[in-house]
Amino acid sequence: MNGGQVCEKLGPSLYEFLRKNSYRSFPVAIVREVAKQLLECLAFMHDLRLIHTDLKPENILLVSPEYIKVPDYKVSSRSPKEGSYYKRVPKSSSIKVIDFGSTTYDQQDQTYVVSTRHYRAPEVILGLGWSYPCDIWSVGCILVELCTGEALFQTHENLEHLAMMERVLGPLPYHMLKKADRHGEKYVRKGRLNWSEGCASRESMKAVMKLPRLQNLVMQNVEHSAGDFINLLQG
Repeated sequence: MNGGQVCEKLGPSLYEFLRKNSYRSFPVAIVREVAKQLLECLAFMHDLRLIHTDLKPENILLVSPEYIKVPDYKVSSRSPKEGSYYKRVPKSSSIKVIDFGSTTYDQQDQTYVVSTRHYRAPEVILGLGWSYPCDIWSVGCILVELCTGEALFQTHENLEHLAMMERVLGPLPYHMLKKADRHGEKYVRKGRLNWSEGCASRESMKAVMKLPRLQNLVMQNVEHSAGDFINLLQG
């Protein structure tokens, strides 16, 4: 019961599951199933000309709260925390997407800022307008987070965020930088991202430089079928 409405009983969000699991990664088999369901969900929505605009782990619920505990071989044997040798794994990979409060039709105004920061696409930051691809970008960020246990782009500043994208994925397309609006053009200089010249601090520079390339990031956390998973994330 929620505000007088009867709602379906579901499990925790993917974020809540990560948090209670000490931010340990999901098995790649689970991530693969989650990816399949998310893409099927988006295909259905996009066929209806709907854009979710706020996909994130908090808005994806596991259908079942049940889980099992399995040995976590990545944890040091010297770990003093009781129970830290084991991690939780969902019994079922079935999910449901929630929170359609920000969902919009494709023909509506698409110049305002959408998406929660960590899952925001570059075209949104640069003020280029947005459409269905902003949902796909969010899915990519979510899948990496499920594989590593951590949000990929941990920042609250636009230029740093764009620099992180380039660090992980390579240079942003020239045609995007060239079309940046009056709000986004301050992040661009002579047809390229104004980094590191526009860097705000040494800490910001370090935050960007510590990020590995996408291929290395996935290889560190996905033992099997890493190549296929990288191809999925790169589109």
